[in-house]
Amino acid sequence: MTMKALKKNRKLMDNLITYGIVIVAYIIMQIMISSGNVSSLMQGLLVPLCVYVILAISLNLTVGILGELSLGHAGFMCVGAFTGAFFSKCTQEVITVAPLRFILAILIGAVCAGLIGVLIGMPVLRLKGDYLAIVTLAFGEIIKNIVNVLYIGKDENGFHFSMKDSLSLGLTENGQVIINGAQGITGTPKDSTFTMGVILILITLVIVLNLINSRDGRAIMSIRDNEIAAESIGIHITKYKLMAFSVSAALAGVAGVLYSHNLSSLMATPKNFGYNMSIMILVFVVLGGIGNIRGSIIAAVILTLLPELLRGLSNYRMLIYSLLLIAMMLFNWSPKFIDFRKKYSFKRLLNKNKGVQ
Repeated sequence: MTMKALKKNRKLMDNLITYGIVIVAYIIMQIMISSGNVSSLMQGLLVPLCVYVILAISLNLTVGILGELSLGHAGFMCVGAFTGAFFSKCTQEVITVAPLRFILAILIGAVCAGLIGVLIGMPVLRLKGDYLAIVTLAFGEIIKNIVNVLYIGKDENGFHFSMKDSLSLGLTENGQVIINGAQGITGTPKDSTFTMGVILILITLVIVLNLINSRDGRAIMSIRDNEIAAESIGIHITKYKLMAFSVSAALAGVAGVLYSHNLSSLMATPKNFGYNMSIMILVFVVLGGIGNIRGSIIAAVILTLLPELLRGLSNYRMLIYSLLLIAMMLFNWSPKFIDFRKKYSFKRLLNKNKGVQ
């Protein structure tokens, strides 16, 4: 077997392990739920957990694979959340099959977020480092503030738009306000489930891992490693940067749709779609390992569940949470810990045992 075939088989096996971890975790969780070992509070965290995992995987495509620092991920999530919720609210009585309506909402949210990603990426991706982070952060805040002053209603005459108040829409008696400014969208059908969330995680993994292992993915990583060298051998820098950025934005839109359909009332608050959300997603990526997709999943799960698992410790909860964050950061990025992990890694020990035999 050639070296190229061995490397391909190794990547395939690595990807299958990642898929397997997600599927096994889902099966274990379903068994625990059916046996009554999971509290209602913990069950309520399962869909948000899937949302954060999708966001972490998609941001890692930009930060880890493309090598660009983006802080506008919450903005793309906001676009997907509101476009998906808007579609579902408008078609609730027309499309009565909930799974079909939800799938269409996901597609619309992904397309809208992806298009915004293209529009933002075309000028923004010419910037690098801190400048790109600042621009994308500003974009996230702009999207949130636009939604907070947007009023959209619907009656027999069609849709009405305003940026003043709901009275300015001029709706008839049978009219309905769909987006009510800072009050957001209420009455979105709760179509999100844990099962649907896991399916979307697997779809996200298939898209991202196949992109990474493809010819386009290798071109994107070459730009990350050395942009000048990549351009000198004929790689179209803007094209591949825009590809990674827009796919990442579209997947964030998918997470937004899943998030919005888990709430009865959707509002563009700083807590939901502010810069703190973007920073939290970035923390998942950094702690899980930049460029490490499996690590992002594990970090998102641990850091989402940890505050709830430590709730019984009352005043010490956030102290322990902060200490664990520091410990995870040191374990992932300290040179001594990196050398230790390489020395005692499972693959190395396995190869060593094979050599002894």
